[in-house]
Formats: sequence, structure tokens, C-alpha cells
Amino acid sequence: MRGRPYILGETSWQAVRDTPYNVAVLPWGATEAHNYHLPYATDNIQVAYVAAESARLAWDQGARVIVLPTVPFGVNTGQLDVKLDINMMPSTQAALLADIVQVLSRQKIRKFVVLNGHGGNSFRQMIRETGVRYPDMFICEINWFKVLKGAEYFDEPGDHGGEMETSNLLCLAPELVLPLSEAGCGHARKSALAGIREGWVWAERRWPEVTEDTGVGDPSLSTREKGKRFLDALTLKFSDFLVELSNQDLEALYVLPDGDFQHPSGQTHPDSL
Repeated sequence: MRGRPYILGETSWQAVRDTPYNVAVLPWGATEAHNYHLPYATDNIQVAYVAAESARLAWDQGARVIVLPTVPFGVNTGQLDVKLDINMMPSTQAALLADIVQVLSRQKIRKFVVLNGHGGNSFRQMIRETGVRYPDMFICEINWFKVLKGAEYFDEPGDHGGEMETSNLLCLAPELVLPLSEAGCGHARKSALAGIREGWVWAERRWPEVTEDTGVGDPSLSTREKGKRFLDALTLKFSDFLVELSNQDLEALYVLPDGDFQHPSGQTHPDSL
């Protein structure tokens, strides 16, 4: 049986050699506890699915997208005391990202999407630095959990192991989800500092001091149906972006208010895409 042609890990050299890919997607997750009822691979399962299903939809519209293997470790510096939460330092992530971009640049796959599936990861500064080294590349970051408003799909989405993630896993890997009766309540302590509570100050959370069950958010109202509805809408929106990016001329990335594109030379031409 042949693998999916948009998933690198399932694709042979013969197919890769003959396919003019122009967009690469790198799913990046984490390995960490998600309350009592969800697996440590929760972030990886979600981000790998979003990447694969979005690529499938885009491929069917003619976009030549390739999904790279999921990076399973994320930044977990606030969870070092949670047993077997695996931490990858940002500096390690930056080195790995730069090595991948070097390969893509060399092989003329100039459009690169980092699909982030973990709240502790942040790639913006890495992308800025890597972009200086590889100016031929277009590199962007997408946090899948910020693409849609969770409140439109869930009663109380939650932050970590709550209703949204539990519903998603009930849809994607129900065999890995323990009965909701075994889940913790997901209650979390709030910061004693007003600026952090109000959202205009940021500091890393010390996870063991925030939550007893490693969850943040109540999973009790989770259902497979909620997860499917959300994931269907999410992958459709992301696939539209992949098609748009695949078709985009990288020499005409910026549009003027009247709809014309601005070339680096200062010349304009109508949008023909």
C-alpha cells in the first residue's frame, strides 16, 4: 500500500524525487502530562493530525505540500519537576530549526510553515534570526490552538487537558483517553500579581504550584462530536492558507490598499493570483 504523498515519513524516494513540493510544514509538539486522563503525547497527536489533514485538503486542490515528521519535544522549563515531562531548551529548538531551514533552502523549497502545537513553544525570535541567514526563505509560525476561537466550539475550552483537548483526543485517539470519571477537575491557582492576572505581564508558570493534576480547565463536558466539529473547521481554514501560500509569488508578498502588489523595486502590477 502506498503512503500519503504529502507525508514525508510515508513517501518513497521515487515519489519525492518526482514531486515539485513548494511548501514544507513542520509540526512541533511536546511530551508532557495532560491531567490524569490524557496521554503524554496529546500535543503531538493533535498537531500531527492538523498538519496531515490540512495538507490532504490542500493537496486535493493542487498545492504541493510536504509534512515533515513531528518534533515530539517542546519547551517545558516550567514543568521540570513533573515526572517525564521532556524539556527541550529554546536554544536546542533554534539549532534544529536552522538545520531544517538550511536543507529546505538548499533544495529550493522556499516556503516553510512551523505548525506549533504546544503553548510553551515560541518560534518568532528563532524565525527572525534564521531568516537573516536564509533570506531566500519565507518562514512563518502558526499556533493551531489560536486559529479559531475555542469558545465558539466548546463550553469551556480550557488551557491544558481541558474540554478542548479532551474532545479532540476523543475524536482522534479515543483508545488513549481514560474515562472522564478518572480525570482531575483541572482547577488552577491564579497568579498573586495583578498584572499577570490581567494579561499585560508575562512570567513562566511554575506548573506544580499552579495545578495538582497537571490540567488547567474542566474536561467534564468533553465529547467526540465537539472535537470533530472543531477539528473539521480548523483543518479547513489551515488548508486554505496552505493553498494560498503554495500559489503565492514570494516576490509579491505585500499588497497596497488598492489591491496591487508592491515589488521590492517599487513597481506595482495587478494581482494575477
